[in-house]
Amino acid sequence: MNSNTDPLKQIKAAFARASALIQAGDLSMAEAVCRETLQQFPGENNLSCLLGAVLIRLRKSEEAESLLRDVTEQVPQFAKAHEELANAILAQNQPKRAIPSLERVLEIEPDNDLARYKLAKINTAYGKPPDDDQILGETDNMLMEAALLRAKGKYGAAEELYQSVLAREPGNGKVYQLLGKLAMEQGHFADAAILLKRATSLAPESADIWVDLGNAYAEQERFDDAEAATRRAIQLQPDAPRSRQVLAGILSRESKYGEAVDVLQQVLELQPDSIELLLAYGHSLRTVGRLDDAVAAFRRALELSPGSGGPWWSLANLKTHEFGDADRVLMGEQLARDDIGDDDRVKLCFAAGTAAEDAGNFDSAFRFFEEGNQVRRTQESYDPVATQERIDELLTEFDEGAFANVAEMQPGTPVPVFIVGMPRSGTTLVEQILASHSQVDGTRELPYAERLVRRAAPDGQWYLDQAAVHRGEAPYFTDKAPGNFWHIGRLAQLLPHAKFINVRRHPLDSCMGSFKQLFASGQSWSYDLFEIGEYCLGYRRLMDHWHEVLPSALLDVQYEDIVENIEPQVARILEFCGLDMEPACLAFHETQRAIESASSEQVRQPLYNTAVNRWRDYEAHLGELIEVLQPLVPVERSQK
Repeated sequence: MNSNTDPLKQIKAAFARASALIQAGDLSMAEAVCRETLQQFPGENNLSCLLGAVLIRLRKSEEAESLLRDVTEQVPQFAKAHEELANAILAQNQPKRAIPSLERVLEIEPDNDLARYKLAKINTAYGKPPDDDQILGETDNMLMEAALLRAKGKYGAAEELYQSVLAREPGNGKVYQLLGKLAMEQGHFADAAILLKRATSLAPESADIWVDLGNAYAEQERFDDAEAATRRAIQLQPDAPRSRQVLAGILSRESKYGEAVDVLQQVLELQPDSIELLLAYGHSLRTVGRLDDAVAAFRRALELSPGSGGPWWSLANLKTHEFGDADRVLMGEQLARDDIGDDDRVKLCFAAGTAAEDAGNFDSAFRFFEEGNQVRRTQESYDPVATQERIDELLTEFDEGAFANVAEMQPGTPVPVFIVGMPRSGTTLVEQILASHSQVDGTRELPYAERLVRRAAPDGQWYLDQAAVHRGEAPYFTDKAPGNFWHIGRLAQLLPHAKFINVRRHPLDSCMGSFKQLFASGQSWSYDLFEIGEYCLGYRRLMDHWHEVLPSALLDVQYEDIVENIEPQVARILEFCGLDMEPACLAFHETQRAIESASSEQVRQPLYNTAVNRWRDYEAHLGELIEVLQPLVPVERSQK
């Protein structure tokens, strides 16, 4: 898979493809699609749940049960996972063991008729008469049959049954909800919103329907509508965690991190021992700069599950948190376990490497980083040849003539400042400097540039409209997604008034920084030193080309130069953007704003030079990387 594709887009595409294969009856290929995508995005719960459903149908019910139990432990409120877990147990002809899972489904989704139907049948088989609410009529049985078809991926047949019920009962809001869910599962979010909106008009007191509507709106990035629908669900059912979890996710996508923190705190009051929620809460706290509270949340998660890699890596990824000797011992004990999964092992290795580095044990640190990278590389799909071919195509497509007839933007149009470069090169620092200016809104790593260039009919105004959700009224705004260096040519055509700042750092520092960083997704080139070096060479080759064809739109900024003498470098950056000098840009660490990147805590401190030439701590292990990067190292300090 392309390492620069939107991860969410990749996951959704894989889910849709696997679902289509299930519907077509090609279960083996559906299994392969799920497994391949999960290698790249381990622990993605929706795909894991879908894989479990496929395994059940492939008569691999014991493997499915193990997988689905992991999902339900990670996401206790995931009703579908509990439902599939029950199916895996039923497939082993052990109906009595399925009862707790079915009961859990009904706790989360009281309106889940299929779970109620199965539970009633099991109870009857064991001599227990069904409860009153488990007795099903003709309509219920039709809905049960439709639910079974839906579970098998036979969406067309399921829809026909739902429509048959509506022909008999046109005012049945539940059926409109089920049709909306069916549309969501197939990626038809606009249709889903229409159906779910109709469901809310017929059953306005159903919190579950309002939450589904909120999700449908959010998938279309209709965030105001998504918020309103989810808040209505909370009003109707204040003690239901699901509504607040969905709302927190919507708020985070809108860059309303402070509000998301408050909502997650409310959810934790309902589920205080949820590791998943504690991690989400901690990450939100970190984003808004509440470091001590974030540490407390991650530490609480460790108390509940010391073998989980997520809390350990979350602490390590704070960059400013120091592990103690007891932490190092405990991490070593967990890594020595035979039953630790690959995902937890990877996260623990990166955390243990960070802890060893903090203690000055660089040989030990490198071994941990190396082990973590080796395991993670097996989970990634990366083709270095395809990367170089892509660069060749861009060099051909975007020659000097490609920008000859570019239309100008209307006066007063907001100016995006794209901050690009290799990861771990100082892009967050430059963003923080710019975001400290009164005429600049700092946003985050926006996904819209990637989506813009992939649209059938790309339009720069579309990008500006999408970015508006994350910015205020300032005439400039930042978009700090390092990988946007791939798209500079197309962006310069569609947004000719845009500014591009390329942040450079000694290549051995930025490459080793990437090797030590466990990225959430999207950087599949970063788990092998040779591949990292080759990627860096390709990045430089492409940036040299952008300089040739767009000399006035692009500025190189050297990280080491900022550290050595910040004021002239800030002056260069602001002059390039057409902005006056402001003292706040020099005191960037005092600027209060939400920051999502891995460097969030580092740029909240005064400037320091201890990160310069950090690669020398690992020089004994970097022979291969040094050799690959030899063409760059002697000329690194030259300026464009």
